Amino acid sequence: MWKEFKEFAFKGNIFDLAIGVVIGAAFSTIVSSLVENIITPIIGILSGGLDFSGLSVTYKDAEIMYGQFIQSIINFLIVAGSIFIFLRVLMKLKIKEPEPVAEEPAEKALDTKEELLSEIRDLLKDQK
Repeated sequence: MWKEFKEFAFKGNIFDLAIGVVIGAAFSTIVSSLVENIITPIIGILSGGLDFSGLSVTYKDAEIMYGQFIQSIINFLIVAGSIFIFLRVLMKLKIKEPEPVAEEPAEKALDTKEELLSEIRDLLKDQK
C-alpha cells in the first residue's frame, strides 16, 4: 500500500495539480477584487444604482438574502470567464513542440525463396 501511495503522490501530475490549485486560488482573489471593486459598481450604475448584495426578503423571523446569491452567481461567471480567457491565451502562446519524425523501418533482408517469388511476381506483372 505504501508503494502505491508513493507512486501516486510523487507523479508529476500531482505536483502540476497542486501548482494549479495555488495559482487558481491567487487568481481567484484578483478576480474577486475586480468583481467587488470595479464590475459590481458598474453593474449598479447601469442598473440605476441597484446593489445586489442588499436585496433580501424577510419572512417571519428569517431574512432571505437572495441578493448575496445573485452576487455569488455573478462572481462565479466572471471568475470562470476570466480563467477561460486566460487559458485560451495561454494555449495560443504555448510553444508547440515539433512532432517526432517517424523513421522508416529498415528493409528486411529477403531469403532466396522470397527473392525468387518477388521476381516471378514482377515478371507476371510485366506480361500483363
